[in-house]
Amino acid sequence: MTSSADRLRRLRRLLTLLFTVLNAAGLLVLAWLFVAQDREHRELRMDAELKLVTAAAARLLQYHGDTVITAFLGQDQIDTSCPEFAVLPARTGGFEPHFSQRDCAPVDPGSLQWLAREATTSGRFVEGYVPGTSNGLIRVVAQPFLSPGGQYVGAIVAASDATAELAGHRGVVLWVVGGCVLLVGVVGVTGHVLSGRAIRPAVAALEQQEVLLAETAHDLRTPVAALRALAETAWRNPADRPDLLPRTVRLAARMGSIIDDLLVRARLAAGVEKLAIQPVWLDQLVAGVVEETSAPDAQVTVTTAPTKVNADPGLVQRAVGNLLDNALRHGRQPGSPAIVHITVAGGRVTVADHGPGIDASVAEETFDRFTSGGGSSGLGLSIVRWTAQAHGGFLRVYNAEEGGAIFELEFPVAQ
Repeated sequence: MTSSADRLRRLRRLLTLLFTVLNAAGLLVLAWLFVAQDREHRELRMDAELKLVTAAAARLLQYHGDTVITAFLGQDQIDTSCPEFAVLPARTGGFEPHFSQRDCAPVDPGSLQWLAREATTSGRFVEGYVPGTSNGLIRVVAQPFLSPGGQYVGAIVAASDATAELAGHRGVVLWVVGGCVLLVGVVGVTGHVLSGRAIRPAVAALEQQEVLLAETAHDLRTPVAALRALAETAWRNPADRPDLLPRTVRLAARMGSIIDDLLVRARLAAGVEKLAIQPVWLDQLVAGVVEETSAPDAQVTVTTAPTKVNADPGLVQRAVGNLLDNALRHGRQPGSPAIVHITVAGGRVTVADHGPGIDASVAEETFDRFTSGGGSSGLGLSIVRWTAQAHGGFLRVYNAEEGGAIFELEFPVAQ
């Protein structure tokens, strides 16, 4: 079965893909506009140069009646310069065609004649490309001209080799494509990082929730089974009910404590627990916890010195109670009553027992993973550590030389 955290991770990949696709689409539009603008700019530059030639040639044309005279074109420097041009009649026999002397752009004369007819027929400039005789593209501009009678009788067609400009445009296209690929990669990585940062708190919360649910089922399974066994025994044996009822009450109280601890830890882990920080007399609080804790078969001693800390009294009381409960349940030798020594001084609560001790190599795991070497759920110790961290303090654990575990819980001292 897929967990909620796994579904969130898939959502992260989907968000990354969506972020990348949307940005890639925007980049493609911008790239297309840039490439189109570059091509248009190059064509306008070539057309402007060609129109300068056609305009100069048009000024050199002379007329004798409706007859076009091109003799003066051969006397001007444009006739031997690039771009090359041709003065062509709209129809055969209109006047003698004139071609400039310099061959700058190898182009088929038939293509030039077709452009001249198009310009003359439409009465406007015609721009475009025609294939050159050497497999390149030639940029051409055809300008129609009027006879003295007001009729379009021919056109001046200027031609320029577009190979260099088109090669430059292809270079721009390659740079744009490469840049887009690089930017899409950067956008993808950025989207992955941003989506991870956005979803990480939700993933962590879901993972904590799943762990919490699993541990809740684990911690309550044994007491629920024991409670059911007690209830069934009391139902089948009415005479034993006076003995079984106190055990049932204690078991129910233990279940309530487990549930309370689970809720506190969940709220701390989710960051929704509001700490009511205030000056607290730690020695008095610890003494009150010991006095309220029922331990008829245990020996508990308390040594305190006045010490004031900045803390949430409710959470500190629960943390100290969990340490004491842990020592009473696991801090004893087989067949012997529990012996617990509690010392309070300098913002520090030290709880020492006479039990089998704790393996220091698994102490961190004990505080974080709800397990302990003594067979308990370890949830109480986890809450103790969370409480210490929430207050800017710490929890230490080590074994005494003479045996037994020692827990030190420290809080910031009030100034």
